[in-house]
Amino acid sequence: MRHVIAIDVGGTGMKAALVAADGTLLYEARRPTGRERGPDAVVTAILDFAGELRDHGLAAHGETAVAAGLAVPGIVDEANGIAVYAANLYWKDVPLRALLSERLGGVPVALGHDVRAGGLAEGRIGAGNGADRFLFIPLGTGIAGAIGIDGRIEAGAHGYAGEIGHIVVRPGGRECGCGQRGCLEAYASAAAVARSWAAACGDPAADAADCARAVAAGDPKALAVWGEAIDALADGLVTGLTLLDPRVLIIGGGLAEAGDVLFGPLRAAVEARITFQKLPLLVPAALGDTAGCLGAGLLAWDLISVEVTA
Repeated sequence: MRHVIAIDVGGTGMKAALVAADGTLLYEARRPTGRERGPDAVVTAILDFAGELRDHGLAAHGETAVAAGLAVPGIVDEANGIAVYAANLYWKDVPLRALLSERLGGVPVALGHDVRAGGLAEGRIGAGNGADRFLFIPLGTGIAGAIGIDGRIEAGAHGYAGEIGHIVVRPGGRECGCGQRGCLEAYASAAAVARSWAAACGDPAADAADCARAVAAGDPKALAVWGEAIDALADGLVTGLTLLDPRVLIIGGGLAEAGDVLFGPLRAAVEARITFQKLPLLVPAALGDTAGCLGAGLLAWDLISVEVTA
């Protein structure tokens, strides 16, 4: 059974799979990144995990993986296979593609950005399946984005395309981790909603899911916090759709788990803001937290396809 190794590296954990050519997940596993032990330990954990997956593939399917795909956070130089910077993992300029290929006996390796990999999966086999143009936006600790065009993800000239979370929607507003003030991420990420709700309800342990439940129950303080986030998100989305004219807007991440509590008012807010623009289909992501891993698998299979075509 021909297969590839797919690994999605997060701030605290890694998701991995052996993926067949038709997209079937032959094996799935998870491991901690071990970031508390430092950047070198994270790299070692990735390589060891990949080695375990290779050995499992050989034992279970009679051959080792023909390629591997690795999706990581932060700034990624996909062309040269380098993880340039990741604040949560404490690394800088790590040649992950070369290191992983060496560990796996020289097989081809694709290195990708975690959100763009997730967007690739949502576009090909998830909520955007069949759409020629889409924008995938996960609302988690931060807000990022992936621009889908004809089955591929646009990375931009320097690898920064899609960073919609750092569009300024409230000039001079809250400070963002990027150094600007008023960024979308500072108002509409799950982390931002959690901070606002914790302050409003007086419970420092409250999170965005708690706020969503309070909204569903009609709590006026929660409605105010939620409404602020929806307004900021709608402003950011309208900027994005004005620039990109996507056919589908795919919203994922932890905040999207609120379901209609989020999507009902968000659709209304976006529709109220558009004038000449064409309103895209606005849908929840379909693949959940497996999107990045599936995307890494697609990147790996794309490498094999290129080799066969060549």
